[in-house]
Amino acid sequence: MSDRPDGTAQWSYWFPAIFVAILISVFSIQYFAAERTGRVILPVLHWLFPWATRGMLHLMHFGIRKTAHVTEFGIFSITVFRGVRAGRSGWKFNWAFTTLVIAVLYAALDEWHQSFVVLRHATPRDAAIDAIGALLAQCFVWGYATRRWPFTALFLRNAGSAKKQEEMTR
Repeated sequence: MSDRPDGTAQWSYWFPAIFVAILISVFSIQYFAAERTGRVILPVLHWLFPWATRGMLHLMHFGIRKTAHVTEFGIFSITVFRGVRAGRSGWKFNWAFTTLVIAVLYAALDEWHQSFVVLRHATPRDAAIDAIGALLAQCFVWGYATRRWPFTALFLRNAGSAKKQEEMTR
């Protein structure tokens, strides 16, 4: 017998991934094109770094936009992994591989979508950056799922000191 949930319970694990996919699609419209985000981000960067040249400000803006790609597809990758895992615990290579395939296909679909949007440009570089974000997130998921000891040791240490404090106050 499988430990995988059935029916509606299984689909509920996919809702966060679907939500993030919708957000990614929203961020792919013309209002989030570099020309539009530059109207907001560049003045803020100029205010933060008044000594920066125009070229440096544009380079920082470019970096912020590409970091957003890594971040959004990292979050997407984590939520897709949650859907693939569907309530089961641990980490399996085939879950991570399936997650990466879905993320890379969605990155390609996102770039294809952007090719039809005014002011947006579809580039393989952006799809590769998205894939890197998904891969980095899967490295984090693997580390969290298989090497929990730094996290659990911290909590166990705190739980042990709380018990000691409780015993001392009796």
